Amino acid sequence: MNEATALTAVDVTGAAARPLGRRDARTLLLAALGGALEFYDFVVFVFFAIPLSHLFFPPDTAPWLAQLQVFGIFAAGYLARPLGGIVMAHYGDKRGRKRMFTLSVFLMALPTLGIGLLPVYAQVGMLAPLLLLLLRVVQGLAVGGEVPGAWVFVAEHVPPKRIGFACASLTSGLTVGILIGSLVAAAINSRMTPAEVLDHGWRLPFLAGGVFGFFAVWLRRWLSETPVFETMHARKELASGLPLRRVFERHLPGVLLSMLVTWMLTAAIVVLILMTPTLGQSAFHVVPARAFLGNSVASFALALGCLFYGWLADRLGYARALLAGAIGLLVCGYALYFDLQAGAAHFVALYALAGFAVGVVGVVPALMVVAFPPAVRFSGLSFSYNVAYALFGGLTPPLIGLLMRRFGVLAPAHYVAFTAVIGIAVAAWLLSARRAAVPA
Repeated sequence: MNEATALTAVDVTGAAARPLGRRDARTLLLAALGGALEFYDFVVFVFFAIPLSHLFFPPDTAPWLAQLQVFGIFAAGYLARPLGGIVMAHYGDKRGRKRMFTLSVFLMALPTLGIGLLPVYAQVGMLAPLLLLLLRVVQGLAVGGEVPGAWVFVAEHVPPKRIGFACASLTSGLTVGILIGSLVAAAINSRMTPAEVLDHGWRLPFLAGGVFGFFAVWLRRWLSETPVFETMHARKELASGLPLRRVFERHLPGVLLSMLVTWMLTAAIVVLILMTPTLGQSAFHVVPARAFLGNSVASFALALGCLFYGWLADRLGYARALLAGAIGLLVCGYALYFDLQAGAAHFVALYALAGFAVGVVGVVPALMVVAFPPAVRFSGLSFSYNVAYALFGGLTPPLIGLLMRRFGVLAPAHYVAFTAVIGIAVAAWLLSARRAAVPA
């Protein structure tokens, strides 16, 4: 079997065929809960983009430019992800998954707490946005190791035929972090006046996030090293030299596939889940409380959608689940933005439907996990995912702002649809590769 067709199969190294046990369930629960708390720290920034744009830039800055600048700082966190991901993945493949899994959440808690304590532009001038940028970069370094490390960690703890659901469970946990951030933003905007939010309300979610992060560090002390890594260590099968070099030499098809599906993932999460509440307010005049209510419902639907598509992937295969989900993402993204353009009469319901459709991202990590052998899995997945997320996710917020000025308010839906077509093409290629591998 060549590498292209191997991408449609599940790697069974280091695990026997068995159902999920109590220990597996405990690992999934602790990993997902810790991931939710850490991902909250990373994404809560975007829910307060509007007050941050007022507080961290000169008061005479045009509103659209200030918002574009704060989205640029948000994007900097994505651009920093590859460095953190590559370094942590190297040591994760060499010294163990658990150590890096714990370090990443600690590195996230510190800058999140720091953002909540930052002085604003009126107090220290241009030093304020520079400090905000610095702390955002540190957050990016941390999450660069966290997300791929978490997927590898849970995938190597469960039976091979449960990898889809295991990775989707972790992804669902990460999206719960988005839900927590959305609920916090909704509560603050509904219980505080705009003046109170600008005065001190914006600090509360970051201060709470620092506490959440340190709690996640404590949670992870109960997790054990993955059986796959322990087996490789005992058999002295760990990668020699630089694991990433081996990825480049032997597994470039896996890198390409992982980057393409990550592009779809970034568009779905960044545009439909993270940016839409802000775009709903600024471009479609949805009141803040309703915008964040819709986002909370969509984030909850996303968590359920991840579990559904993970379950579907284990039963129908990753390619078929990706194909169905990408088509659903295209249709639901357009439905949401056409409704926003028409007055947002069905905003909450259609946002929930779009959120469930975004759940196709639950298939993506399983595809990437099985694209690389265990000895270089962390490095291969981390490089592919983080570089693609840095490129596509980091550039998406300012790009969407520019596209909307050029092509109108439906530009976000067009962009999501374009990446969904890429997902459909990847699924079709995987299906054709599988058929080609089956003897006539």
